[in-house]
Amino acid sequence: MPAFRTIALPYTCGILLTLGLTASIDAATLALGPHVEQGLVLSGRNARQQLVVTVTGDDGRERDATRSVTFAAEPADVVAIDPTGLVTPLRDGQTVVRASTPEGLAATCSLTVTGFEHPLPVSFKNQIVPIFTKLGCNGGGCHGKAGGQNGFKLSLLGFVPEDDYEYLVKESRGRRLFPAAPDESLLLQKAIGRMPHGGGQRLDADSHEYRLLISWIEQGMPFGGDADPVVTSIECQPAGRIMDRRGEQQISILALYSDGHVEDVTRTALFEPNDTEMAECSTTGLVKTLDLAGEVAIMARYQGQVATFRATLPLGEQLAEVPAPANLVDEAVFSKLKLLGIPPSGACDDATYLRRVTLDVTGMLPTADEARAFLADSDPTKRERLVDRLLDSPEYADQFANKWNLILRNKRRSEEDKAGTYAFHRWIWQSIYENKPFDDFVREILTASGSVSFNPAVVWYREVDSVEEQVEDTAQLFLGLRLQCARCHHHPFEKWSQDDYYGMAAFFSRVGQKDLPVEAVSGAGKPRDKRVFHNDGKAASQNPRTGKQLVPTGLGAPPLDLPPTADPRVALAEWMTEPSNPFFAKSVVNRYWKHFFSRGLVEPEDDMRATNPPTNPELLDGLARHFIDSGYDLKQLVRMIVLSKTYQLAAEPNDRNANDKQNFSRFYPKRLSAEALYDGFHQVTAAQESYAGLPADTRAMQLADPTIGPYFLKVFGQPQGDTACECERSQEANLAQSLHLLNSSEVQNKIASGTGRAATLAKDERPAADKVSELYLWVYGRTPDADELKIATEHVARHAEKPQAAYEDLVWALVNTKEFLFNH
Repeated sequence: MPAFRTIALPYTCGILLTLGLTASIDAATLALGPHVEQGLVLSGRNARQQLVVTVTGDDGRERDATRSVTFAAEPADVVAIDPTGLVTPLRDGQTVVRASTPEGLAATCSLTVTGFEHPLPVSFKNQIVPIFTKLGCNGGGCHGKAGGQNGFKLSLLGFVPEDDYEYLVKESRGRRLFPAAPDESLLLQKAIGRMPHGGGQRLDADSHEYRLLISWIEQGMPFGGDADPVVTSIECQPAGRIMDRRGEQQISILALYSDGHVEDVTRTALFEPNDTEMAECSTTGLVKTLDLAGEVAIMARYQGQVATFRATLPLGEQLAEVPAPANLVDEAVFSKLKLLGIPPSGACDDATYLRRVTLDVTGMLPTADEARAFLADSDPTKRERLVDRLLDSPEYADQFANKWNLILRNKRRSEEDKAGTYAFHRWIWQSIYENKPFDDFVREILTASGSVSFNPAVVWYREVDSVEEQVEDTAQLFLGLRLQCARCHHHPFEKWSQDDYYGMAAFFSRVGQKDLPVEAVSGAGKPRDKRVFHNDGKAASQNPRTGKQLVPTGLGAPPLDLPPTADPRVALAEWMTEPSNPFFAKSVVNRYWKHFFSRGLVEPEDDMRATNPPTNPELLDGLARHFIDSGYDLKQLVRMIVLSKTYQLAAEPNDRNANDKQNFSRFYPKRLSAEALYDGFHQVTAAQESYAGLPADTRAMQLADPTIGPYFLKVFGQPQGDTACECERSQEANLAQSLHLLNSSEVQNKIASGTGRAATLAKDERPAADKVSELYLWVYGRTPDADELKIATEHVARHAEKPQAAYEDLVWALVNTKEFLFNH
């Protein structure tokens, strides 16, 4: 452990009081924050302050020492300080708080207590409601659910304190509170367990929360006035820190109010780690890290505001050498690996890269001829040439048209939908093949007007036909935000309120739809395809809870005053695609990063929020900037990712990075998608699947309509376009998949086909070793090693009388291996 050189105590407003201190404790100076010249101030007998003590070693690292120092105050009767660093007032007055270490280092700060003898009114909104949130009373599984619990209802997470006051004070003839004898109140009797309570005991009779509730009832249960300050934001102190694994860090939460004052709310805030395998956090704000290296965020939530503490947990290895970066991807990834001390795996070989990038870019396996030629090519630029060829191929458009077609919910529900479904898919395919700038792609979907015969993008409005779905799908697909919660209440993990939601809804409030003329309708049923148009009028949307009329307003942006003739969807698209938009570019680069690495920089990829930070912020910012500077060029984005040395790392872990799940120190294997696996199986077996009404050579990846896919696609997780969430695609393995590949008649019959790969190889006059090598090229994109070749050729020799059966065995065995089923 390095020697400690400085020690510091926190400052209420979020500025650290730092005390520069040498080992001999001389010539110390105290630097106060700008807001309160006289140090810390506790206002009222209910105030609390969480101290955080930081020591700085001679290596420059800051470490938490809150629980290892000794606290004292002089005079000692002004405040009490417990061993965890929590300060509570005892009387009005001034004191000096001192924290000292066993090594003799110390830090001091002055502290003033006011309002103890003449208590301030307890605020229902700012002090009582947070108690219910902290104790879980107003959660979705208790009194905060829609119908309440056992006759008592609270607003979800306390977002509507006016309703809570009504329920608590006035409902049921006021029987829940007893001002004449506050401690006999039904609310408190149940909470401390003196009366039966379905939720059990929630607080102790000697707790701060209990005393605060008693004070509020004694004061006559005031609600407060409109002029009362409200919380505008919260801050974590410290905001981040490099920590040791199995280490501890006390954090404090500071609430900033609309009148400018600041309060410590650490003990009332809620804490939640974004990765429970890396850290945990107590109800008092003590973060404890676990065994994994990487980066973890602790979400703090208070009164609808959120903040995060980020802990960086190095593995501690000294990296002697990392690959020289090829582009900004590598610069960010390798810089992070150096910081964490996680050594990356080595580079993958040519055969692995060929199969990996061909599957990721086109959804297809390389052919045997392609593999043979690539492995024989000695040109040092052959990987760049390969990527360029793949990006220019129709198969690239097949792969990503399939991706966007499903999350844009292009779904056929009846025969009358068929023409529109295929037209929209073709429009998506053509846009990707021609490399249409992504901002134009999104703009044309959102502002689509007319009928499907003239503008296929209007089909998006067929499935996404309500304003609520339009808001939520737009946010999830193109901004990486899940706004569904904010439709009914304030988002529990974000800053978005119902006003934010309905401000977005106003952009779609003037979308009109008309039935198509009879002559334009094909089929006997009523078509769902409509003519979409802008319906002139003032764009606005009503918050159903408050009745407030909201004009079109981008998230975090000022309201727009649009004339009645202006289509607000155009204004929405302009706001979204502005280079300064904080969501748009990051959302798509994160979505594409996950496509190639099976994990987003933010995970899930469409849940980007302050409380779910990226594992590598510098990389996300760099990719977004590059994407904007390129003119929203998707092919350039793909090219940069797949030609990075990060993408070209081997999937095999080394001795030190096997547990790394978020820093991309190796390639993370992923199971082939249902479509890629089905197409790959047919390519390996030289069989075909026929789809009703489609050309004979149609591949699963080319299907515009997922509903016509066979059972194989369903059992391997093909989505049906029901939602805008990529989570609808299941990549999880299950028993049904294994049984289908091992025993299904479909698999067995196609392997045994008289025109299939096994039959062709059986009739081939070449030596068995050559034929086995070719089969390996088809299946794995590589030749067999000596042991594999020996086993396979011996099996063929043992079944010389039935050569087709021998090759059927080989094909069956190879397609049931993890090496075939996974992209690695």
